[in-house]
Amino acid sequence: MRWRGVKLRVMPGLAPGIHAFLSRRKDVDARDKRGHDGVWWRRLSISLALMAVVIAAASFAWLHHLGPAPLGNDIELSRVVLDRDGRLLRAYATKDGRWRLPASVEDVDPRFLKLLFAYEDRRFYEHHGVDPFAMMRAAWQLASTGEIISGGSTLTMQVARLLEPREHRTFAAKLRQVTRAFELEHALTKNEILSLYLTLAPYGGNLEGIRAASLAYFGKEPRRLSLSEAALLVALPQSPERRRPDRHADAARAARDRVLDRVVLAHVVPPDEIARAKAQPVPMSRKAMPVFAPHSADRIVALEPAQRIHKLTIDQPLQARLQTLAQERAAAMGPDISVAILVVDNQSNEVRARVASADYFDARRAGQVDMTTALRSPGSTLKPFIYGLGFEDGVIHPETLIDDRPQRYGGYQPENFDLTFQGTVTVRRALQLSLNVPAIAVLNKVGVNRLSARLTQAGAALVLPKEEAPGLAMGLGGVGVTLNDLTMLYAGLARGGEAEPLIERAGAPGVKPHRLLDPVAAWYVGNVLIGAPPPENAPHGRIAFKTGTSYGYRDAWAVGFDGRMTVGVWVGRPDGVPVPGLVGRASAAPILFDAFSRSGETPVALPPAPQGAVFAITAKLPPPLQRFDAARYGVAAPPPKIMFPPNGVRLELAGGGTGGKPADPLALKIAGGVPPLSLMVDGVPIPSSGSRRTLFFQPDGPGFVRLTVMDARGAADSVMVRLQ
Repeated sequence: MRWRGVKLRVMPGLAPGIHAFLSRRKDVDARDKRGHDGVWWRRLSISLALMAVVIAAASFAWLHHLGPAPLGNDIELSRVVLDRDGRLLRAYATKDGRWRLPASVEDVDPRFLKLLFAYEDRRFYEHHGVDPFAMMRAAWQLASTGEIISGGSTLTMQVARLLEPREHRTFAAKLRQVTRAFELEHALTKNEILSLYLTLAPYGGNLEGIRAASLAYFGKEPRRLSLSEAALLVALPQSPERRRPDRHADAARAARDRVLDRVVLAHVVPPDEIARAKAQPVPMSRKAMPVFAPHSADRIVALEPAQRIHKLTIDQPLQARLQTLAQERAAAMGPDISVAILVVDNQSNEVRARVASADYFDARRAGQVDMTTALRSPGSTLKPFIYGLGFEDGVIHPETLIDDRPQRYGGYQPENFDLTFQGTVTVRRALQLSLNVPAIAVLNKVGVNRLSARLTQAGAALVLPKEEAPGLAMGLGGVGVTLNDLTMLYAGLARGGEAEPLIERAGAPGVKPHRLLDPVAAWYVGNVLIGAPPPENAPHGRIAFKTGTSYGYRDAWAVGFDGRMTVGVWVGRPDGVPVPGLVGRASAAPILFDAFSRSGETPVALPPAPQGAVFAITAKLPPPLQRFDAARYGVAAPPPKIMFPPNGVRLELAGGGTGGKPADPLALKIAGGVPPLSLMVDGVPIPSSGSRRTLFFQPDGPGFVRLTVMDARGAADSVMVRLQ
């Protein structure tokens, strides 16, 4: 028999006993072995459990050391100002000088996203932050070739690296990146993670994010990218400095082409499109960031500095066209001239465009001064509101006759711009020709204080010279007003006489309108102004407008409206220096009509006449409305003055000769005075003929003669002339 591998010889009688003993010993050995194995397993289990606890504790401590996962909430983004439809008006660099514009999935071309996924992360929407297949592929390539062929980082891992930049690529840094990727996937949605990538990806220099890169390299938003442009923007973040197209065009082109080659293999884009994309050049320089409505953007950012995204009511395409218009016209008029244009939507009272200077970056033109809010003399642009109050009071009608002749108001005697007088005209004609004397006559009736109060209550801030009270000169520009307020008042005319402050911040609540004029008076004013003679080559009868020129040729104005919008234009030097020849009709009115044409929409007719409007010729009006009698309202006419012949002049007698043939009659031209006028020659009254302002008399012959004219009040004027 054998025991523990040893062959034993035993006596036959002892064999059964020994066999029983050995069997019992085998059982004991088996029990001892099982006990020994159990202890070993228990010790192993305890060791593994302790190791797991240690690893868990170490992992917990490491995660605690990492701190909370960065989700991008504390990233400083560029402040952006958007137009009414979300288009970029202006962006501001961050404090460290970077262009970091917020971007979302909706802000980029879908083709770019296809290329991005095909090149960077094919299973982005499938994995949970880490793609094990990509990691294994990268590890196998590294092990087999000894160099990195493709990275195993997902877009989520790249976002983690962008949120927590690391200088060195170590195993600990990669482990941290993997951990953060899992945390990001747990805390954010896929589109939120993708938006972080689109906002933070580096593109060379101080450009971060696809919007900044697309604007700087292509001059457009990334919503509509060509295949070539999209491929370049996919390639740049991998090595942004070495592939900058403005510095390393060849490297940028090669990187773009590698992206295109990769997407061919992924069957994302047809090969023929790839070939065309490779033939496209890469940009060789950077473009300037958009600067539309910079004054409005500066103002809203200053008012709300904590807000990152601001939205205005401005229409960016219209703003761009009018900025170009202002630059062109200012350049044609001289290096010191500036132009301001304001466009308001009549229905909503929202600002659609604000060009506050000809060129924001032109220091000589004081481009950063907002000329839409600068106080300037309005010239004749307040006349429509003078006549509007007259219409409202029922003292005049558009067809009422009114005198355009010299008038004196105490020590103030207004004159027309061309120093001539038109005689008797209708109110319609007086306003269309912007005659000064009739406007002051109506203002004297309605009251200067009433005009000032009405305009102020409507929201316009009128500023008088220091320590001066409102006077009649206010009607001709003797007051300060801004283009902003003036355009608001004209928009009130277009709105049927209801004015309210302009709205420029999108979503801002409206303000209860104030009554500027009653609807009939406002309609009368618009009906008169739409018949004003337009500038040369401009359409007639489409825009109700008024021009103005301030004293000393410092400011030229034109404000007009149709049924859709109101446009105000100012032209001049920001420093207030006179500009010879600067006249509203010649300088500002053409810009006004061009602004309407560049709006891209056909002018809309004015609203129909409201109930109560009177349509009649002068003779059919009620008698009190047929003629505006200035004298009836306390207007003192100036004394008569002989304008011709001047005192001391020598006059040649015509038609006189031998045979007693009489000389031709001589004419006297008279200004001022209250009719009827009487003529005296050498103190003797004589019969005269002619109109009220031109008298004729028959001279007796050569010699000195004194001519005297006397009006109905007894006021007189005399001249001494020599006839020969």
